[in-house]
Amino acid sequence: QVQLVESGGGLAQAGDSLRLSCAASGPIIAYTMSWFRQAPGKEREFVAAINRLDTSKLYADSVKGRFTISRDSAKNTVYLQMNSLKTEDTAVYYCAASGIYMPKGPTYYNYWGQGTQVTVSS
Repeated sequence: QVQLVESGGGLAQAGDSLRLSCAASGPIIAYTMSWFRQAPGKEREFVAAINRLDTSKLYADSVKGRFTISRDSAKNTVYLQMNSLKTEDTAVYYCAASGIYMPKGPTYYNYWGQGTQVTVSS
């Protein structure tokens, strides 16, 4: 069992930056770690993933070039650096862990955090 706790969300203006953190209760070296987000009335969508050895990253087209996922397996922590924020980035952001290589579908993830709200105003 791995428990995930996100932090770093909040209010931002368009163009600002935020960094989200996801702290795990135990080792995450065995997992693909990802970020998803869910806006009101919408389905949960994939944002970014990083493989367990930090040799591969994957991004949704909507965030490519603006968001960066990283991990510090020694600290059991995953980060999402979000730059050039847009109002459409407003959502609850979730951290997730999967034993499968780089899946985009949420059903492939075994562990989820409780989410952190990110609100971007114009």
